Amino acid sequence: MSEARGFSPVDGAAPKRLRVPAGDAQPLPVSDLTLMSRELDSEDSASRPLRPARSGTGSRPSRQTLRALDGLNFFLADVQTGVGPFLAIYLAGYHWNEERVGLALMVGGIAGILAQTPAGGVVDSLRAKRALVGAAVAAVAAGALLTALLPSFWPVLAAQVLIGGTSSVFIPAICAMSLGIVGRAGFDARQGRNQTFNSAGNVTAAVSMGLLGYFLSNRSVFFFVVVLAVPTILMLLRIRPEEIDHQVARGKSAGEESAGEQTGQAESVGVLLKDRRLVIFLICAVMFHFANAAMLPLLGELLARGQGRSSMLFMSACVVTTQLVITGLASWSGRSAGTWGRKPLLLIAFGALPVRGVLYTLTSNTALLVAIQILDGIGAGIFGVVSVLVIADLTRGTGRFNLTLGAITTAVGIGAALSQGIAGSIVHHLGARAGFLFLAAVASAAFAILYVFMPETGSSRATESRFPT
Repeated sequence: MSEARGFSPVDGAAPKRLRVPAGDAQPLPVSDLTLMSRELDSEDSASRPLRPARSGTGSRPSRQTLRALDGLNFFLADVQTGVGPFLAIYLAGYHWNEERVGLALMVGGIAGILAQTPAGGVVDSLRAKRALVGAAVAAVAAGALLTALLPSFWPVLAAQVLIGGTSSVFIPAICAMSLGIVGRAGFDARQGRNQTFNSAGNVTAAVSMGLLGYFLSNRSVFFFVVVLAVPTILMLLRIRPEEIDHQVARGKSAGEESAGEQTGQAESVGVLLKDRRLVIFLICAVMFHFANAAMLPLLGELLARGQGRSSMLFMSACVVTTQLVITGLASWSGRSAGTWGRKPLLLIAFGALPVRGVLYTLTSNTALLVAIQILDGIGAGIFGVVSVLVIADLTRGTGRFNLTLGAITTAVGIGAALSQGIAGSIVHHLGARAGFLFLAAVASAAFAILYVFMPETGSSRATESRFPT
C-alpha cells in the first residue's frame, strides 16, 4: 500500500467468500466485511483505536517502538540543547574573548549548514537509520567531552565541527523513521507528537543544565550531555528495525525503487527546482527564519539593559515560555493538519511573527516582553510540525523526502545566519526599534507570498485516523 496504512489480515487466514443469491455482483470476502466493520467502528468509537498496519508488510507498529520514538525525541533534545546555548558562557569563563567565541560558534554553524543536504541524502539511501542516529549521538557526546576536557582553541573548534556536522542527521533521520513506522496516514499526528516530546526535552534540559551550571560548574553541563547520550541510545535500540518501512521512510510507495537505486546514480538536488510549489515554500521558509532568528538575540539585548545578572534569568524565562507553548501546541498542530489543511496552519504561524516583531517595539516592561514569547511558541510550534508535512506531501513518490528536507534546512540555516548579521547592523546604526520593524516587515512579506502563491499540499482526503502514533 502506497499512501495509507491498512489493517492486517484476520488471523492470517485465507478469506472466505459469501454466496450472493442473484445479480452480477462479485462475492465479497469476509475479511473485507471485517475491515469495513473495523473502519466504521473506529469512526464511531474513539475508545478502542487500532494501530495502523505498517505499509508493505501488514504488521502493526508495536507500543514498544512508538514509546521508544517518544523517548528518543525527548532525550535527543536534551543532548542537542547542552552543546549550544551554554558554550559561550562556558568559554567566557576561560577568558575567551568575543571574537574567539564567535568564531567557534560560526565554525559549528557552518559545519551544520554544509552537512544538512548530504545528511538528507545519506538518510534516504541508508537502511541502517538507527545506526546512523546512534553514531551521531556518540559523536555529539564525544564533542561535548572534548570541549569539557580541553577548552582551548583548536580542540573546541574541532569539537564544534564534529557536533555541527554529525547532528545534521537528527532531523531527517527522526522524520524518516517516524514516516517509515507509522506510514503516511499516521505521520501528521506522529510529527506533532515528536515535536511535543522534543520541546518537553528542551524545557527539561534548559532547567536541568541551568541548575547544574549554577550549583556545580559550567563544565558540568557538558558532562551531563555525555550522560544523556546513554538513555538516548537505549531508546534508539528499543525501536524495532523490522517495523521501519524504508521505502515509505524516504517518500516512496512501499515496494518501489527510486530512479537513483535503479541506475546507481546519486539523487540530484537540482530536481527540487522543477516543482514550483517547493520553490515557493522554500522562499517562504527562508524568509520566515530570516525574520525569526534575530528576534530572540535582540530581545536578549533589551533584557540585559540595566538588569545585570538577572538578565540570564529573564532570557531563560523567554526560552522556557516558548518551549512550553510548543509542547502544548505541537500535537494539536499535527492532528489539525489533516483536517484543516496545511496552509491555514502555516498562515497562523507566519502571521504571528510580524505581530511579535511590532509588539517588541511597544513596551519595555520585562514581564510583557517575556509574555510576547508566547507568539514565538505559536509560530515555531506550528511551523516545526507542518513544514515537515508539506515537504512529505511535495516529495511523495519521489524517494527524495529526506534529501529535500536536508536541502531546505540548509537554506533555512543560511537565512537564519544572514538574519543575525543584517539585523545586528541595522540595530547598531538605527536602534532596536528599527531592527524589530525590519524583521516584522520581512515576516509580513513572507506571509503575503504564502497566502497568494502557495497552494494547499495536503491530500483532499482528510487524514482522520485516530490510530495511536
